[in-house]
Amino acid sequence: MRISFHGAAHTVTGSQHLIEVNGSRLLLDCGLYQGKRADTYERNLNFSHDPRKVDAVILSHAHIDHAGNLPNLVKQGFEGNIFTTHATVDLASLMILDSAHIQESDAEYVNKKRAQRGEEPIEPLYTTSDAENVVSMFRGVDYGEAFEPIPGIVARLYEAGHILGSAGVSLEIEEKGRKTRLWFSGDIGRYKLPLLRDPILPDDADYMIMESTYGDKSHSDPGQAFNEFRNVVKLTVERGGKVIVPAFAVGRTQELVYNLNEMMQNGDVPRVPVFVDSPLAVNATKVFKAHPECFDDETRKFVMEARHPALDFNMLTYVNSADESKALNERTDPMVIISASGMAETGRIVHHIRNNIENPKNTICIVSWQAPNTMGRRLADREPQVNIFGEVYKRKCDVATIGGLSGHAGQDLLVKYAMGVKDTVKQIFLVHGEEKQAMTLKGLLKERNLDQVHYPELHESVDF
Repeated sequence: MRISFHGAAHTVTGSQHLIEVNGSRLLLDCGLYQGKRADTYERNLNFSHDPRKVDAVILSHAHIDHAGNLPNLVKQGFEGNIFTTHATVDLASLMILDSAHIQESDAEYVNKKRAQRGEEPIEPLYTTSDAENVVSMFRGVDYGEAFEPIPGIVARLYEAGHILGSAGVSLEIEEKGRKTRLWFSGDIGRYKLPLLRDPILPDDADYMIMESTYGDKSHSDPGQAFNEFRNVVKLTVERGGKVIVPAFAVGRTQELVYNLNEMMQNGDVPRVPVFVDSPLAVNATKVFKAHPECFDDETRKFVMEARHPALDFNMLTYVNSADESKALNERTDPMVIISASGMAETGRIVHHIRNNIENPKNTICIVSWQAPNTMGRRLADREPQVNIFGEVYKRKCDVATIGGLSGHAGQDLLVKYAMGVKDTVKQIFLVHGEEKQAMTLKGLLKERNLDQVHYPELHESVDF
């Protein structure tokens, strides 16, 4: 058996791990590497293995850094099945089609610049047609259901608690009479997140591929984040303002909607209009509604007692058209607007910020990590003015930042996760993490007598 780490090695994106056993090849995830534009195109375009020789794929979840390069894999010759949970089939289908549209738009933009310099045009990484081909290759399986992706491997998917449909992957491998169990964590979620069930911890694994995103940091309790968000909404509405929330379309938006539903149902905040203004978020929410089997017991109980769905209530409107979105900027009554993108770089959220940033009654609420040099980061840093569409706007509104909403396990849960296999594991491979985070986690595990921890290089292969 051989494992090759072709993505999310020494970085947090581009998850892609190749398992070779019994003369067959199984790929765990096929995500897009995300980084500087100059690096990403070539890195995502060129695989370090032959897609035509991959026999099957198991997809841990729908996020683009795990699923986003599947269209390119198929475009370059992959013809096998892609196994994943039923919820991920629906969510990933939506997201890779959206990604294809972005690839086409980005190529069009880049080619205008290249034409001005007299350079040859580039092709998009993949097209909508390529993404549609992927959708037909998905094979949905239930959590806990045994299936055989390639000869000699029996696989099962277990709740990861990260986003809707996310899964850890258990592989029972038989090769030349020897039996080995491999566990792939995918992205590990957290306890007590809104909507989602808690992650299932591994046990009895010989080898484990495990994420290490927050290996150097534990998170505050999600209940604390709920209280902070509730106070932001309450104070802003009481002074007659709008709460503007840049939020990622998949996962974070749905969690915020559920929180607002609960707050208003319980009378914790005034009942004001709530708008979700992102086409992708609207479509993703439809997928969430279609898979209540993935919701936790707390959400089920709330739905029963409130007598309405978790992601629908009478103050909530899902905005579809651009005209509906623009009309919100004409209104002056208190409200909450949740819109994408999560770092306030593109999309409808930019227009909402432009129209509300100079009103001291309003609050822009930052609910996720903001990359350097993004408008979201400048707002989170409380810069006194920001440039929007080439014009300078003075920040007169309030800015609130809320931590504790990450969908990734913090350091404490990562340690607990690894300790689940302490008595059986021969090697743990830390992926999906920068060096500082992974090395901090490795040190903590060593303190607990888990010495067999490795941080593989990109494209490194390990034989067993």
